[in-house]
Amino acid sequence: DMLSRRLERDGHVVTVSAHGRQALELMSAQPFDLLLLDILMPGMNGIQVLEHVKEDVHLRYIPVIMVSALDEMDSVVRCIEIGAEDYLPKPCNPTLLRARVGACLEKKRLRDREVLHLQEIEIERKRADELLHVILPDTAVRELKQTNTVTPRQHDNVAVVFCDVVGFTQYCNQYPPENVLLHLQHMVERFEELSVQHGLEKIKTIGDAFMATAGLLTPADNPVLNSVRCGLDMIDALQQHDSPWQIRVGIHVGPVFAGVVGKRTFVFDVWGDTVNTAQRVEGNGVPSAVTMSANAWATVADACDGTSLGMVSMKGIGELEIFRVDRLRPSVHAHSV
Repeated sequence: DMLSRRLERDGHVVTVSAHGRQALELMSAQPFDLLLLDILMPGMNGIQVLEHVKEDVHLRYIPVIMVSALDEMDSVVRCIEIGAEDYLPKPCNPTLLRARVGACLEKKRLRDREVLHLQEIEIERKRADELLHVILPDTAVRELKQTNTVTPRQHDNVAVVFCDVVGFTQYCNQYPPENVLLHLQHMVERFEELSVQHGLEKIKTIGDAFMATAGLLTPADNPVLNSVRCGLDMIDALQQHDSPWQIRVGIHVGPVFAGVVGKRTFVFDVWGDTVNTAQRVEGNGVPSAVTMSANAWATVADACDGTSLGMVSMKGIGELEIFRVDRLRPSVHAHSV
């Protein structure tokens, strides 16, 4: 009673327990910042209570001050070994009581701040990790964490898809930016969904152009066929949602280099003649249609009906035959659904 009154006079909120089991029940029911524990108690003695506290993951960080008579020093030493912070001899000196209680409470406050700070750091780390996975493919993130870099590598038999809005510049000149961005955001979000659905990896958007690959990071039996299905669904998606735009889809297949360049701003990208050719095929394509190079067409000719658009002269590439996909054959289309 005298000890609790002194603590209350110092401004502390004090809860008194008659025995060890009641103390453990109280601490399990509500939070406490400090435990003053007598060694001699009915039922459970102070050493047993201390052992329970230090074994409980929810209670082990509550500081404990042992209250003991001078002839219990061996027991006090045992309690310090178990994890008690300090001890007070009985009868308690008010000045010593105030000093040791204050020191333990300050240590508890510092630990609580540390725990909160570590929790905030973990939350921020998870946010950063989630953002990194949005920016980079999973394989690139793993390599970046392990080596602090992502080495560009060559990948063979990769289908590169370019999708571009027809007459985008003229549309922008006629409508306010808010209107343009609204349609652009909806279109890109839908194209991202379709890319995932058909096993493609979105690489980037460049203005109104959407670029993706198939067979780069995720194995595909026929990357071009996956790309054709995705391209046709992209065209249908705009038509079904009454979009004001038409798109051209171009596909080429071949080897590419893929990786991350830069140190401050990480961007996963692909390079090579395959990429350049896919972009040229798209630029020479037909609105609301999927167009592809002869090499790409050769991999899906048995699964699609199409029309040759003849030889087209492409800057930096030369003469190249391109094909328009008219439709997927019924059995192939049913399989994709």
